[in-house]
Amino acid sequence: MGVQMVMESAVTAVVHKRLPLFTNWQLARLLVAEMKQAHEQGRVESMAWVIMPDHFHWLFQLHHSHLSQVIGSIKSRSTLTINRATQGCGRFWQSGYHDRAIRDGEDLRNTARYIVANPLRAGLVEQIGDYPLWDAIWL
Repeated sequence: MGVQMVMESAVTAVVHKRLPLFTNWQLARLLVAEMKQAHEQGRVESMAWVIMPDHFHWLFQLHHSHLSQVIGSIKSRSTLTINRATQGCGRFWQSGYHDRAIRDGEDLRNTARYIVANPLRAGLVEQIGDYPLWDAIWL
């Protein structure tokens, strides 16, 4: 019997040319739907995320998938749905993504708090509850 290795990752991906397209919350919800689908398919266990105007941060446990496949799928599928919604075409995301593996013993809750507090640090809201585009399993 093999041992299943579970890996937690914090990922950031940025919109092409850093355009603040997620100020349109309907477009942001299309991205959220793709993230939720990855969770529902069992590819990841989503722990925390925030959608900023021109990028997203996502903390999750990876299950039965490779990180590059999950993020590639999220970016590809969200590009299709967002382009369809905006009647656009072409590139939506910058190439690549930034990821940071979470070390054993590192406090996941602190990482999640840091992720969901991004709108506060960016001055978008004064209280995180006022920002609609985030979630965390520790509520």
